[in-house]
Amino acid sequence: MNSPAGFDPRLTPARPDLAASHLKGKVEAARFVEGVRMRVTAPKAPLRRNPAPDAPLDTEALHGERVTVYETTEEGWCWGQLEVDSYVGWIPASALSAPGQEATHRVDALRTLVFAGPNIKRPPLMALPFLSRVVVVRQEGDFAVSDDGGFVSASHLVPVDAVVPDFVGTARRFMGAPYLWGGRTNLGLDCSGLVQIALQAAGYACPRDSDMQAGLGSQVDVSGGLGALRSGDLIYWKGHIGIVSEPGRLLHANGFHMAVAEEPLDAAVKRIRNSGSEVLAVRRVTQ
Repeated sequence: MNSPAGFDPRLTPARPDLAASHLKGKVEAARFVEGVRMRVTAPKAPLRRNPAPDAPLDTEALHGERVTVYETTEEGWCWGQLEVDSYVGWIPASALSAPGQEATHRVDALRTLVFAGPNIKRPPLMALPFLSRVVVVRQEGDFAVSDDGGFVSASHLVPVDAVVPDFVGTARRFMGAPYLWGGRTNLGLDCSGLVQIALQAAGYACPRDSDMQAGLGSQVDVSGGLGALRSGDLIYWKGHIGIVSEPGRLLHANGFHMAVAEEPLDAAVKRIRNSGSEVLAVRRVTQ
């Protein structure tokens, strides 16, 4: 189902049959509903284009993120909008629960284990990815105890509003992670997912897709070539984006390596040009 003309369907909770109540008067729909705020309680939850397990993966919602749900089907799918980047799609209802308290901490390790008690010899309950959000109610020894009774290594958590300015360094932590269209964790992520995760950790509100990210920061004049680009500059092609890790080097999740890889910038530009795509823009994000 498509969103009304003039609205980006990725970011607009509106279909011909159903739309969010705040869009009444702006779009046409058979009915308008108030959304219900929910929390992702699974380690991660797929957000798909259609309510089917084999539908394309558009993005992933991470543990603790909030979702506004506008419809829940009998088959167990929720149609809603992510709070972190406004993306709209279908999420399994089994991955969601009531919102509860606002998160106090976030995961700073690429992945951390949640135990049923303060003992690392106990079987873990789940593994939470980087940037997952948790509510810490107390500390017990080396463990932080979450509001749902899970025990997480306190050394793997930072306050939810902590900022890591070096987003290039954050992106480098994902080196070797497999390429996954729509992914946002070290188990698999795509080019824009890598950029989004790195910038979010640095305190930026970053949109999800590469064409949206091409509007971040300020335009860099590359009429004289790419040799003067700085660490942190974002290079955008149609359907692809990467980070200049240092002068002359590109860090990106890509289908050629099928992983997050760092390589000579000139080699990447040449290869992508040979596949039919030229650099469209370079953006500089400053804090």
